[in-house]
Amino acid sequence: MSINMNDDKDNAEKESEQEETNASSLVEKIQQLGQSNVPQAPDSNIHVLSIIGQVEGHLQLPPQNKTTKYEHLLPQLIAVEQNPKIEGLIILLNTVGGDVEAGLALAEMIASMSKPTTSIVLGGGHSIGAPIAVATDYSFIVPTATMTIHPVRLTGLVIGVPQTFEYLDKMQERVIQFIVEHSNIDTEKLKDLMFAKGNLTRDIGTNVVGKEAVNYGLIDEVGGVKEAIQKLNNLIQGEQSREEGVS
Repeated sequence: MSINMNDDKDNAEKESEQEETNASSLVEKIQQLGQSNVPQAPDSNIHVLSIIGQVEGHLQLPPQNKTTKYEHLLPQLIAVEQNPKIEGLIILLNTVGGDVEAGLALAEMIASMSKPTTSIVLGGGHSIGAPIAVATDYSFIVPTATMTIHPVRLTGLVIGVPQTFEYLDKMQERVIQFIVEHSNIDTEKLKDLMFAKGNLTRDIGTNVVGKEAVNYGLIDEVGGVKEAIQKLNNLIQGEQSREEGVS
């Protein structure tokens, strides 16, 4: 009877390597997420897209800033649109705003999707986050979330000529027009909120909280994850019923 010591040694080494891999994976999870077991979502027909921190546009922000790069989200939106397994999209928003053109690009992409979409404003949907929030088919805001409505600002070198003001005014109108077209707020009310004095300590504009955003017609309903998923499932069922009726 012969015993192959090499095979036993190889198996022991493989088991040791596997244990080290599992241990390092566990440590990484604890370091990154503060927990050892990460819940896994089952296969779902709903895709969740997060827009967190500052919307980063053409200029790269400092590394300490929490950012969402819009060039990362645009391909994801195209992929969601093309994936037949995904039937609906939820946008999670907790943003301080950011690049105006990048924000409008994201808002226009979301608004032009053929699949049902809902959004939830969590924490904050400030500045250019407002057009993104209203771009979906139906929008929600949690009771404690806030939205700051204020005029467009310019940073960096500003040339003191009339053309600069005209450019700023046209950019402002683009934002106003998009919000009005995709929500229930009228133009005059939005401008009143945007140019109000005395509400913000170091700026002009208005900070609206939860139910206020709904009362102004900016957001459709106060609600969170449960309400957004229920609404999205209803929209998906309605879309499927229409397709069956056409066929």
